[in-house]
Amino acid sequence: MNKKKNRSDVVYSTNPDFVYETEETIETLEPSKQQLRVQLDKKQRGGKKVTLVTGFVGSKSDLNELSKKLKLVCGVGGSEKEGEILIQGDFRARVIEQLLKNGYTKTKQIGG
Repeated sequence: MNKKKNRSDVVYSTNPDFVYETEETIETLEPSKQQLRVQLDKKQRGGKKVTLVTGFVGSKSDLNELSKKLKLVCGVGGSEKEGEILIQGDFRARVIEQLLKNGYTKTKQIGG
């Protein structure tokens, strides 16, 4: 197996003691142990509303998979940034309903 395949953002190092550190793999908590928070956010978005899901503990691939499910259910776009899921528009009720169906029992809504 090629050890250099997982190296990103490193071109070359002249330091003979240089040791490349790979990202730590984060183990994804099971849905019933996740403490997700759902809120409406308008800050720094030009007045546009986004449903923000925070508190996810796990790998980027699992976050991406959950994000895809939520975007599909809501029928809108969105993204994942820094461990948060952004869903375009105000879909708090629908997102919470879907999370509860998928076993995320500790999900709470923040704000009105």
